[in-house]
Amino acid sequence: MLLSVGRNSKMRRSLTSLVRPLTATRGFSTNSEKIVASVLFERLPVVIPKIDPVVYAFQEFSFRWRQQYRRRYPDEFLDKSNSRGKGDYQMEYVPAPRITETDKTNDRKSLQRALDRRLYLILYGETFGAPGGKPIWHFPEKVYESEESLRKCAECALQSVLGDLSHTYFVGNAPMGHMVMQPAEKMPDVPSYKQFFFKSQVIASNKFTIGKCEDFVWVTKDELMEYFPESAEFLNKMIIS
Repeated sequence: MLLSVGRNSKMRRSLTSLVRPLTATRGFSTNSEKIVASVLFERLPVVIPKIDPVVYAFQEFSFRWRQQYRRRYPDEFLDKSNSRGKGDYQMEYVPAPRITETDKTNDRKSLQRALDRRLYLILYGETFGAPGGKPIWHFPEKVYESEESLRKCAECALQSVLGDLSHTYFVGNAPMGHMVMQPAEKMPDVPSYKQFFFKSQVIASNKFTIGKCEDFVWVTKDELMEYFPESAEFLNKMIIS
């Protein structure tokens, strides 16, 4: 009995010695390399995108093909189904224009543009890793410090820009992609860091009060590449739209 107790105490000491170093290195970041949580904040399409001409031609062909083998109904039955009573209500349908005034003026600060496309929020201002501390275009982001998880760090980054997260929805707990930023030869003062991207979406809102930046824009995927030409290949693979 004493032997088993002694073995148990030794096992506890060995487990404690294993757990301590794991707990000490629990944090994601180190002194030499930082970790940044970035948010790809997107507004989903508001209207149905235009059908590609090839897809439309195939749908038209499929419809005409099915019409050849459709079931024929008596004319009396069709006349009754198409008849309307005197008190039936008829609503006139007028489609809303796809091109808004914001599209015509190319106002990229508004969400009332590119209604059939996804829009992404990017900011202009100081951020971690900017050369010389100068303002640059970047996503809402924050250096990981002591948050419970990277997801929480990303939420803090977006909340610091929007003020609250009541009209946002984070898609999943895991990042959608990451990249390693290495210092360039011309800018040795820029530290190396790992950047993890989390996706969040606009929910039930068409206007936000954007803060903590000098400027901001809502851009499509194609327009996004104009602001990040050096990361265009990576962003094009990560963003599926």
